[in-house]
Amino acid sequence: MKLALDPQMFYATHSVLDLPDVVARLGYSWLELSPKADFIPFFGHPRADDATVAKLRKRAADAGVGIASVLPVLRWSGPGEEERQAAVRAWKRAIQIAVDLGVDTMNSEFNGRPEAAEFAESQFLRSMDELIPVFEREGVKLVLEPHPDDFIEDGHAAVRLVRGLNREWISFLYCTPHTFHQGNDAAGIIADAGDKVTYVHLADTLDHTASSGLRYIVNPPGSTVRVHQHAEIGRGEVDFDEVFAALADVGFDGVVSSCVFGWEERAEEISVRQREKAAGLVEKHFGGGKL
Repeated sequence: MKLALDPQMFYATHSVLDLPDVVARLGYSWLELSPKADFIPFFGHPRADDATVAKLRKRAADAGVGIASVLPVLRWSGPGEEERQAAVRAWKRAIQIAVDLGVDTMNSEFNGRPEAAEFAESQFLRSMDELIPVFEREGVKLVLEPHPDDFIEDGHAAVRLVRGLNREWISFLYCTPHTFHQGNDAAGIIADAGDKVTYVHLADTLDHTASSGLRYIVNPPGSTVRVHQHAEIGRGEVDFDEVFAALADVGFDGVVSSCVFGWEERAEEISVRQREKAAGLVEKHFGGGKL
């Protein structure tokens, strides 16, 4: 099992080339590269040239840090055909970047609009038709997660679509801060995924459905916004013992990535505590020597 850090809280103060040293200093051996303005931005074509990619690979090797995954978030499910085509172009470049970094795993979201789920799924499948040959040619694995406000938000539905893609190298990511948006059934979703769950995003969140749905008040009433946090373990209401017991039951042996966002002023102390708490959960439910 690998314990990684998504160092998003350091993005405003550090370049992508600085991240391996940050991750190593905080005691992590693995880095997750999520969307970043000077690397692969949200919904945009990659900004890193070959020279930057080569420097990043060397900086990671020098720091003794492995890159667990590259995580693009692109509009490969629409909302329109032009956006989808642009996303596919960006995905092809992102896959090449992952290969050049020596990374064999990429994870992402389904994207697409939930109010037009049938159309978004058709766009997603069209993009997969174009990208599956590229992933297979390059030997890169893909891990998919349901996300609040995507065309698939429910965990069980996401597992079914992952299985429906019918590729051994496409698997499922369970994101703990999305627990209450994907059905509040961590144990059931993980059991449903079984050996298809290969990646976990680790952060806490509050149950937005509590207090008769009035925990978060948005105006005007009936707005379709989705609210969640990526908070430090223990600051929300996710049952992490349930999550890790379920992972142990299915023999999970993949990547656990800490992904706390939004507390930049306390980034270092939170990241260290997250590492310690994650290690404790692994020790409790999996036994020693798993990280």
